[in-house]
Amino acid sequence: MAMLRIHLMQNWFGYSDPAMEEALYETTILRQFAGLSLDRIADETTILNFRRLLEKHELAGGILQVINGYLGDR
Repeated sequence: MAMLRIHLMQNWFGYSDPAMEEALYETTILRQFAGLSLDRIADETTILNFRRLLEKHELAGGILQVINGYLGDR
């Protein structure tokens, strides 16, 4: 679940993989949203590999659309 939340934040805020890793270290609220502690931060390679996995199976766009649609309804 944490990786999916990281992926969503990356899309919402336009972070690159290295910038997302850095933001997780520097911004408490982003870590809390992802459900991570400082000793369990995903590195940029893990973030990249998760994004590529979603893209390979053509899931990234659909997941983002569903989540954004759900949030837009609120």
